[in-house]
Amino acid sequence: MSKRLVDSHVHLRNLRDIENLEAIRRHIGFERMNIVCLFSREGVNNNASAFAAKARYPESFCFFGGLDHSEYFSGGKIKTPSLAEQVDRLMAIGADGIKMLENKPTHRRILDIPVDGPYFEEHFAHLEGNGIPVVWHVCDPEEFWNPETTPSWAKSRGWGYDETFTPKGQLYAEVENVLKRHPRLRIIFAHFLFLSSDLPRAASWLDTFPNVHLDLSPGIEFLYNLSKDVSATREFFIKYADRIVFGTDISSNHTLQEATVRSGIVTRWLETEDEYRIPDGADFVLGPPADGVIRGLLLPTDVLERIYRSNFVRLAGDQPKPLDRDAAIVECERIIGEIGVLGGDGSEAIQSMEKLES
Repeated sequence: MSKRLVDSHVHLRNLRDIENLEAIRRHIGFERMNIVCLFSREGVNNNASAFAAKARYPESFCFFGGLDHSEYFSGGKIKTPSLAEQVDRLMAIGADGIKMLENKPTHRRILDIPVDGPYFEEHFAHLEGNGIPVVWHVCDPEEFWNPETTPSWAKSRGWGYDETFTPKGQLYAEVENVLKRHPRLRIIFAHFLFLSSDLPRAASWLDTFPNVHLDLSPGIEFLYNLSKDVSATREFFIKYADRIVFGTDISSNHTLQEATVRSGIVTRWLETEDEYRIPDGADFVLGPPADGVIRGLLLPTDVLERIYRSNFVRLAGDQPKPLDRDAAIVECERIIGEIGVLGGDGSEAIQSMEKLES
């Protein structure tokens, strides 16, 4: 089939990887990619690199900006703009939306603030009132809470959770409280909201909150889970065709082969009824080829078109928003100053600002 694909979920790990990420985009044939930015305890966030990527390739990249929690991390030494003001600044710079990682277990641990509490209330009200889309990572795969089922690659990254982490039930409950309070929030939950083993619960979220969407970025476990009952999964995808968004979680440090395998695993699953395993050449986070069987859905063409492109376009726009270089430079300067207080490495932000100024 002839298809136009927008990848709603990629990561720019280093400023030096911009050219590689663009090479990946061209090689696979994505119309554009959406860089999702992450907050950091010592580095504020990686928004500055995304500014530079959009400046270099304005038609290739969207970005969803990360928040700045430096006032919390500095114990009040830094005075940051309110979260609502941060959103306004990012959108004025040229962000296409907002990325939230605040209810991923590792990040919920370092930013020990419930998302349904007063700290975030104005933020969510502002996002809702202005119709700003959010890619939100909530929870993590079910098996990460059991030492016997946590994959070795996840353990090596500290993604095995014991009683010292916020319980997964609480992570979900906080988010549900936010959505009940702000039902018009336009949310894309990353990695299928880690509900691939419980389609009835995923359906309940979609039925209860009509502006909620799910992205398909692996988390390879969701492909295994959803391959167990292809008929039920196919029925779900057709019923909720307007609520599912294509994504890969491609990283800018992937090789062309790794990125192509990662994307192809998902598109093959959506488009064919093949039965297959992870191919050789995949990045290590996807696990070895022997891990599990994936069974294709053979979705109708109109469903594929909505998943591949039109659902994201409806949320974030038909084209990447233009970048205001001057405003981006001012934001880089602010971030660099905060990183100095936090004791982090500001070289990426400094180099990004230099690229914007050149």
